[in-house]
This record gives sequence, C-alpha cells and structure tokens, in this order.
Amino acid sequence: MARMATFPDDYRDLLDAQFATLATVEPDGTPQLSEIWFLHDDGELRLSLNTARRKTQNLMQRDQCSLMILDIENPFRYVEVRGRARIEPDDDHAFAGKLHGKYNADVAAYDQPGDKRVVVTIEPTRIRPVDMSA
Repeated sequence: MARMATFPDDYRDLLDAQFATLATVEPDGTPQLSEIWFLHDDGELRLSLNTARRKTQNLMQRDQCSLMILDIENPFRYVEVRGRARIEPDDDHAFAGKLHGKYNADVAAYDQPGDKRVVVTIEPTRIRPVDMSA
C-alpha cells in the first residue's frame, strides 16, 4: 500500500495547491465530484467535511475515493491519489481551524446550526503522477 512517504518528489509542490477534486461514489454507483480545500498535514492528505453534504454521506457509506490535484500553472500535470477515506469526528473544530489557517477563511461558515464536521484522511492505495506536457 502506498503512503504519503512515497509521494513522488517531483510532485510534492502540488501538496501545497489551493484546490483538489474529490471523487466519491453515489449509492447508485455513479461518480460524484466536488472541488474541495485540503491540507497536507503530518504527512497525510486531510479534508474538513460537513456531515450533511452528499460527498461526506457517500464516504460514510463507501470509503473508496479519489483525489486529483491539478497543477493550475500546467494543467497537463496532475497527481491522482486513489484510496480509502478514514473519517473521524472534529467536534471541537480543531482540524477545521487548522485548515482555516491555510485558506484564511472559516471552513464552517456555510454550516447550518447543528451541522457536524469530520476530518477525512485519504489513505492512499495508489498515487498516480501524470505529466502529459513532457
């Protein structure tokens, strides 16, 4: 199983990217895509998600997912991280606050009263770097 330690060195700059695309699987088997904020934190890719959102519900039902990080300056270059989502509560919003630091924005700003946040850690099973510009 691949770990972030094996993330290709020449793609590590993408770990600081501002956006990634998260793919989850809907109950009927179709893909669902969301543009998300993420943080490379303690060697792992982590997301702060609201439990009321479709993508979070999908991950709770089926932990398989894929995260694509596109090089905005060279859209022919990206990395795809396939794996499983480990979901943990973030009741005190500690991780949401950490993510807030990267984006200088409150990730919970659109949460409704009573909404809950979770930390989703992508546990990679495959890391696929692509550069079609070479």
